[in-house]
Amino acid sequence: MRILRAPLALVAATLTLSAASAVAQAPPMPKPGPEHKIFQLDAGSWDATVETFMAPGAPPMVSKGVEINSVGCSGLCLISDFKGEMMPGQPFHGHGTTVWDAAKKKYVGSWTDSMSTGLMISESTYDAAKKTMTGWMDGPDMTGKVVKSKVVAEYKAADSRVFTMYQPGPDGKEAPMMKISYTRRK
Repeated sequence: MRILRAPLALVAATLTLSAASAVAQAPPMPKPGPEHKIFQLDAGSWDATVETFMAPGAPPMVSKGVEINSVGCSGLCLISDFKGEMMPGQPFHGHGTTVWDAAKKKYVGSWTDSMSTGLMISESTYDAAKKTMTGWMDGPDMTGKVVKSKVVAEYKAADSRVFTMYQPGPDGKEAPMMKISYTRRK
């Protein structure tokens, strides 16, 4: 029995040293940088008025919702949860995550909701002078068709923001498809 204990103790000591060496050589854990501060603009609970534009020139359909956003992953991401109606009488639930992708130098996000069967992916940049996040979102619509939409979020005041999604209209020109006006809950 003593003969087996010595090799087992040697194996345990070797594994402990190997693990300690691996930890010492591991890259440092990521930390939030200045790009992550933008997430604070969205953090909190928001009342939302949703305008859905069904046809050019027609008045928008208006509905309400609530969005709750939290900064997660030790400050490295924004987690969004939206509940309400996307169109009057149509319950809606959506969930998204946004990160700063240091390699792309862009904000990259994912979105899924109760009106589509897939995942939408977005890439955007923030213009601090204009207080505007602009980019695109690519993913399936309600029919399953993959569409690419321009997305713009404007932060004109501390307790309000406006998100607009654009798609090509029948004439090929970019037209608003949806506009969400947010007011921060106090």
